[in-house]
Amino acid sequence: MCRSLRYCVSHCLYAAMTRLEEANREVNMHSSVRYLGYLARINLLVAICMGLYVRWEKTADALILVIFILGLFVLGIASILYYYFSMETASLSLSNLWFGFLLGLLCFLNNSAFKTDVKEEATKYLLLSAIVLRILCALVERICGCIHYRPTLLTTVEFLELVGFAIASTTMLVEKSMSIILLVMALAMLIIDLRMKSFLAIPNLAIFGAIASLLFFPSLHIPTNPFALACFFSCLISDPLLDVYFSGLSVTERWKPYLYRGKICRRLSVISVGVIELSFFILAAFKLRDLDLWYFVIPGFSIFGIFWMICHVIFFITLWGFHTKLNDCHKVYYTHRAENNNLDRVMASKGMRHFCLISEQLVFFSLVATAVLGAVSWQPTNGIFMSAFLIVLPLESMAHGLFHELGNCLGGTCVGYAVVIPTNFCSPDGQPTLLPPEHVQELNLRSTGMLNAIQRFFAYHMIETYGCDYSTSGLTFDTLHSKIKSFLELRTADGPRHDTYILYYSGHSHGTGEWALAGGDALRLDTLLEWWREKNSTFCSRLIIVLDCENSQPWVKEVRKVNDQYVAVQGAEMARVVDIEEADPPQLGDFTRQWVEYNCNPDSNISWSEKGRTVKAVYGVSKHWSDYTLHLPTGSDVAKHWMIYFPRITYPLVHLANWFCGLNLFWVCKACFRCLKRLKMSWFLPTVLDTGQGFKLVKS
Repeated sequence: MCRSLRYCVSHCLYAAMTRLEEANREVNMHSSVRYLGYLARINLLVAICMGLYVRWEKTADALILVIFILGLFVLGIASILYYYFSMETASLSLSNLWFGFLLGLLCFLNNSAFKTDVKEEATKYLLLSAIVLRILCALVERICGCIHYRPTLLTTVEFLELVGFAIASTTMLVEKSMSIILLVMALAMLIIDLRMKSFLAIPNLAIFGAIASLLFFPSLHIPTNPFALACFFSCLISDPLLDVYFSGLSVTERWKPYLYRGKICRRLSVISVGVIELSFFILAAFKLRDLDLWYFVIPGFSIFGIFWMICHVIFFITLWGFHTKLNDCHKVYYTHRAENNNLDRVMASKGMRHFCLISEQLVFFSLVATAVLGAVSWQPTNGIFMSAFLIVLPLESMAHGLFHELGNCLGGTCVGYAVVIPTNFCSPDGQPTLLPPEHVQELNLRSTGMLNAIQRFFAYHMIETYGCDYSTSGLTFDTLHSKIKSFLELRTADGPRHDTYILYYSGHSHGTGEWALAGGDALRLDTLLEWWREKNSTFCSRLIIVLDCENSQPWVKEVRKVNDQYVAVQGAEMARVVDIEEADPPQLGDFTRQWVEYNCNPDSNISWSEKGRTVKAVYGVSKHWSDYTLHLPTGSDVAKHWMIYFPRITYPLVHLANWFCGLNLFWVCKACFRCLKRLKMSWFLPTVLDTGQGFKLVKS
């Protein structure tokens, strides 16, 4: 007995100690990362103090001593606020501002006489070790998962250190100080560009580093401390650069601080971008004062300046049009916010993807025009011009990155049409007949439930509704023909066809899958596909047919033989024999209710692979379904877009846009990938197929 009790107690103690060790190990890991950050900060503080002491010792400038003592005093106040008054925000803000200011002083107060001092050498090594420790700390934080990513453009630490560095530059002449302040603004734009993961952010980083180190600071003719500059640059750029790989935020999450801003703020931001672009052009025009190469400068600036002006008029109109469409999306988003619709789905339903794909090419031309104009009007002795050039590049890169990523991640436009014919019995000649009176009320309730479910599906996925036809007496072939043809002719407000057309049918069907219509007529799949080919012959839209009827399997099998269109059929398979004691017999509407719930409720527990289901799901796709890509802008689409948004003077750039959109540089890789996807869809049809529109096709 005592032995058993001792065993139980020892086992419980061992389990408790093991759990405590695991918790301590986790705490120790986070503490170690935090202490590594403290070590990097203390190392930088010691380097700043030693560097400022060397400068005071060599120059005997009392102002340096005053600033040095004041800096220590401010850091002491920040420590008191942090530890004794729990004012963490005020303390960290004060300390970060002074770190940036003191590091800026260390950069700009440099002299060749300092190089021989041993303490200056120690300062250099301390600055290098601070760089290594800061980068190591940022890397370990992300590997260990100690970072909680939040949507932001600039963190408070980055903003305050940049402000402190800019304030330190005011110790120089006005022109040089203005150049450095503009360079700090360019660094801020570069940090935002990296954090937004823009497509051209890494090349912008390389350009910034090369121009700032090799051309900008030598043009100011001021002695600078390269180690202090490298430390300031590395400490600020390490986090956003690593986040390019480690951050898991989606496109709209990263851009949330901007996309969710109010209408006035976003309009003002577009106007600010226009002012910055115009200022850059005026600064570039100062190159015309260089009369030594007038035969090259004047023609070059005239040609590329006009090209730049045209491209940037387009750039400005594009940004303005984007925010106009975004305002429309905001109205819908806030109206349907209670229905759990996110801004991504709203933007997809409003055709924002098509707009962004065209705008991406136009913004790219603006970026190229800026690079060419900057090269033609390069001014190696004008620091303000170089800073303005480094500001404009990330701004246009961010616009290009936003359009590029939204064009790739947003779903396409979608339109839907539903037909419900509540007939359950068929005469020997195949014509649907009305139900007996005792079943009318029950069927009406079930049909109303189907209509409500499909309308919920359309509303949840922001699918434009062409109509939901409900007829108790059935539809004639001619009526259905005119309805479906009008539905297949629908286009978006911008002109192109919708990316996806959804046709829903619930009613009686024959054994071959044909829809039973009034007057003894029937609608075959071949007839429906002929109508689709007639309307979609020169386009690449896709048709999804959703069937809630007794005989949908023939259409599911038949659609797999189609090889010239992108067509899918989602059908239901109802159990023929059901044990009434265990489950109710399946009826029309059961599949619609479950399929809509599955696609509209993320927390749904519906399992289509569950054994014993009375209503099973089955789907089929055409042979080349996996080749489908959302509608890409064609030449006519670009021309229509131009006519809607831009003046006629910019029309020649249509040809450039068409040429650029037609490039296919990776056709070999795309062909191999397309073959693999075809094999997968023909041999291993997935249980759940994502359509890219937010809903899925399923099979049991």
